[in-house]
Order: sequence, then C-alpha cells, then structure tokens
Amino acid sequence: MPDDRFDMTQLDTAIEIAATAKRVWAILTDFPAYPQWNPFIVSIEGRVKSGATLTLKLALPGKPAMTFKPRLKVVSAPRELRWIGQVLAPGLLDGEHSFEIESLTPDRCRLRHVEDFSGVFVPLFIPALQQATRAGFEAMNQALKDRAERG
Repeated sequence: MPDDRFDMTQLDTAIEIAATAKRVWAILTDFPAYPQWNPFIVSIEGRVKSGATLTLKLALPGKPAMTFKPRLKVVSAPRELRWIGQVLAPGLLDGEHSFEIESLTPDRCRLRHVEDFSGVFVPLFIPALQQATRAGFEAMNQALKDRAERG
C-alpha cells in the first residue's frame, strides 16, 4: 500500500514491491527501457555514474513534456539513485530527486521516491507539486511495481 506525504519543500512517496531490491534497481537503472514502461519519466539518456549529466523528459499528467538535464549525485547499487537539477538557473527552482530501495525480505522491498525542492519559485509551484507532480510520482511507482512483479 502506498505511503505518501508532502510538505512545502518535499514530495515523498513510497510503494512496496514484491521483488528483490536487485530487480527493482535493474529496472530503475535501465534508462533505454523507460519509454516502454514509465509514464512519468518518458525518456532518459546518460550513464549511470555519479557525476554524469542526464537528459530526461518528464510528462506530468495533463501538462506538456519538459526536458531537464540533472546531474547524478549518488549511484549506490542496489540502494540509492539521486540526482539534482534546476529550472532555468540554480536557486530559482532546484530539485534533488531520489529513489531509495530498502529490502524488507529476500523477495520484497520498499521503493521510496522523493524530491526535495528549494529556490525562490517553490511557493509558486506548491499546487502543481501537490497535484500533477505527485500524480506523476505515483504513476511511475505503480508502473515500476507492475514491471518488477511481472518478472
């Protein structure tokens, strides 16, 4: 069952998946396959390596797709993938996006999908974060769960 919370600077979602952390990690880091399953991050290019710059396209429900070029900060298989990106320029609307995978049993894990927002424009985007961005996170979480559990 999903567990979600939101505050002014953080969007935090989670879902339990009946698959190993290693399997979830493999799906999460198979960037070329994202268009096949991911309704939120519809494409992503780049190396799965700390410091690498990614090119990703986000499709928020009911909104036009947007392209971002975040930098990978943490690549820690099979536990954490984290990147940071900015809209226009640093300090306006920055987001630190992370996926944390916690093994619960040998064949079950919990995916925590989080973004910490900062910058002068954050207050202007709170309604969009509460609705469209949360819906995008939840759709991705469910799609990842479905793909991992089909296994």
